[in-house]
Parts: sequence; structure tokens; C-alpha cells
Amino acid sequence: MNFLSRYADPVYCIMRLIVGLLFACHGGQKILGFPPGGHGPPEGALMIFGAWVELVGGLLVAVGLLTRVAAFISSGEMAVAYFMVHAQMGSFFPIVNKGESAVFYCFAFLFIVFYGPGQWSIDALISRRKTAAATAP
Repeated sequence: MNFLSRYADPVYCIMRLIVGLLFACHGGQKILGFPPGGHGPPEGALMIFGAWVELVGGLLVAVGLLTRVAAFISSGEMAVAYFMVHAQMGSFFPIVNKGESAVFYCFAFLFIVFYGPGQWSIDALISRRKTAAATAP
């Protein structure tokens, strides 16, 4: 199964793109009303802040810009959402309180924090340019 290892980083970057875009859709529904079918505009400062974290954090993670910072904040926002909203719905278990997506995003973003942006990202492009400029005669 070692032959699959050469695809690990490209597949990881595709996963990062999909997770980021799906997360951004949650914020987009709340802030922009797009894609349609969301819960409507957020009420209260904490909910508005959370919606912006979802939109901006998801887009940053998707393109790989400030990836670790955006993923860390997004992971924290999902942990807060789980414990402040879902865990208060009568059960601690995600399958019962409909918090599975919050738990999934929390740990997916936590993984991204530790793994980093990957080769196919704006962060990697910036890093390569800095390295090339530093080694240029």
C-alpha cells in the first residue's frame, strides 16, 4: 500500500478545499443568504461572529491562506457551538443532539492545524517564493 503515499498530499489538499468550502457555505447562508435554505440571519453578536468565522475561516482554509490560524479559530468556534448549543439540547451525544457536524468540523480543523496547509496552497506558494528569494544570488 506504499504506492498510495505519493497521493497523500494532493488528496489532503482536496480534502482541505472541500471541508473549507462546505464550512464557508454555513456562514454564507447566514450572512449572504446564499446558498439558499439556511436558518436565516443570525441573531445576537455571538451568532453573527460565528457566521463570519464560518464564512471567512472556511474560505481561508479552502484556499490555504493563513491556514493554521483560520483552522484553529474555526475549530474553536465549532467546539463552542457544540457545548453552547448542541450539548444543551437534552443529550451530550452528538447523534442525539444533532451536533455531529459541529464535532466533525471541530476535529477536521484541529487536524488541519497540526498538518498545515499542504503543498497546494497559497501559504506554500508564499513560502516557496520566500525561499527562492532568500537563496537567489
